[in-house]
Amino acid sequence: MHAPRSGEAGTSMLEVVVASGLLVTLMAGLMSLVSVSITTTENQGHLAARTTEYAQDKVEQLMALAYGDATSDTRVFPATNTGGSGLAIGGTSDPDATIVTATQTYVDYLKENGDLSAASGVTPPTDWFYKRVWKIETPAGSTNLKQITVAVTVARGFGGAYKPTSYLAVLKTNPF
Repeated sequence: MHAPRSGEAGTSMLEVVVASGLLVTLMAGLMSLVSVSITTTENQGHLAARTTEYAQDKVEQLMALAYGDATSDTRVFPATNTGGSGLAIGGTSDPDATIVTATQTYVDYLKENGDLSAASGVTPPTDWFYKRVWKIETPAGSTNLKQITVAVTVARGFGGAYKPTSYLAVLKTNPF
């Protein structure tokens, strides 16, 4: 055997261990960024988009009611002519508000796939994922005008992060 030439020297085991240690350290740092980006994408992307979509769905359902309707129940689909509050003044735009009466007709719940979930009195159903609340009010100093505000939130944010919530407000005029 002949001795290796000076330009053909190999890598020592110590150099490989040091390089591997640096690579593992860098990868561990990057993995925490991946976790943050996945959580942000899920909460800001998917869940926030769904809450906005479901707020818009409720607004469209309420806007389809007659201005003086005070009995339609929009907590079911399709809406029924009785058992609800229609566009009667009331409700809340605070999705964290506690339901205090069994006749609360300004809230409904959706399952994770977006299907309506049946409410059971003041207790939210166990299978809810999205909560929609709405408020009907007459803006100060106006006549023949109602403001509809819908707020939608989720039961829990992805990865323990904050819960995305969307708000949508529209005006409905009489006679339209």
